[in-house]
Amino acid sequence: MGKHGKHLVWDWNGTLLDDIGAVIGATNAAFAELGLASITLEQYRDLYTVPVPKFYERLMGRLPTDAEWTVMDGTFHRHYWKRAENCGLTTGAAELLAARQESGFTQSLLSLAPHAELIPLVRRYGIAERFVRMDGRPDASTDGKSGHMVRHLAALAVPAERVVVIGDAADDAVAAGHVGAKAVLYTGGSHSRASLSRVGVPVVDSLEEAVAVAESLV
Repeated sequence: MGKHGKHLVWDWNGTLLDDIGAVIGATNAAFAELGLASITLEQYRDLYTVPVPKFYERLMGRLPTDAEWTVMDGTFHRHYWKRAENCGLTTGAAELLAARQESGFTQSLLSLAPHAELIPLVRRYGIAERFVRMDGRPDASTDGKSGHMVRHLAALAVPAERVVVIGDAADDAVAAGHVGAKAVLYTGGSHSRASLSRVGVPVVDSLEEAVAVAESLV
């Protein structure tokens, strides 16, 4: 399990990958397909939630129909993956991952991004070897991360009490709590600091601070 048994589970989108601009652009493209008004970054961070249809409900005042969801989801992913090609890693991410690996600690990657698209992208950034395991979403479900976290830790055979999840969304903390792990939430992604602060776990403004806080939790 690595030095002292401490293990970090990293989120990808909005945490290690600085893609919030791509997400906003793709979200507004999806809204345009249905004639909905564009939203700002601040509006997105205040309203975003998982599962994603609930996020659209907050914006539309109702859940999207199945037909609307199909259009919006397809449009979002088409525009997102075009924009993701131009996104970079979050400041300091590559260095933090390398330093932690070189110190003998283990870390893994768990994302709700589709597995088939996630793995090649992580490899392209040259950081795949930093993780002992990488898991993306294996199906088309809109569920949150909790069930995936159970399977991820089971595959790693890492006790939850030695795990800290680092992510940018309230759902990351929910998933951590679901398995009995700790969580640290980063403000550079999908949620505002105010919304993250309501979750009840440490909130930080940089990945360097996230790692430092995580080390103090286990």
